[in-house]
Amino acid sequence: MSRPECVFCVRVRQGPLVIDGPLVVAFADGFPLSDGHTLVVPRRHEASIFELTSAEYAAAWEAVAEVRRRVEEAHRPDGFNIGVNVGSAAGQTVDHAHIHVIPRRTGDVADPRGGVRWVLPPKAPYWSKT
Repeated sequence: MSRPECVFCVRVRQGPLVIDGPLVVAFADGFPLSDGHTLVVPRRHEASIFELTSAEYAAAWEAVAEVRRRVEEAHRPDGFNIGVNVGSAAGQTVDHAHIHVIPRRTGDVADPRGGVRWVLPPKAPYWSKT
């Protein structure tokens, strides 16, 4: 039995793309957390961002900066979360390396302190333990 083709590989090939570079692309997240939520993805199929070549890694972070610029222009967010999940234990559900660029707005959650620390909720509010 053959494995289904990677959904990100299909998207890289078929688009639509926000950024279309030789090493990396960017496209809108299929299940966005906010307007402008975008993924930066290497063209080459690799499960972990840590397995990218140095050129792919650099191109990915340059694309993150360009996505941020474009999202700021189009959506005027108040902040951003930039996230990478590596491995199923960290919540990665598509085994193709990718970086989330998530625009945030003041008031989109009651208390945004801790940001990405909320991946482990009991440990997130460190400020309340002092």
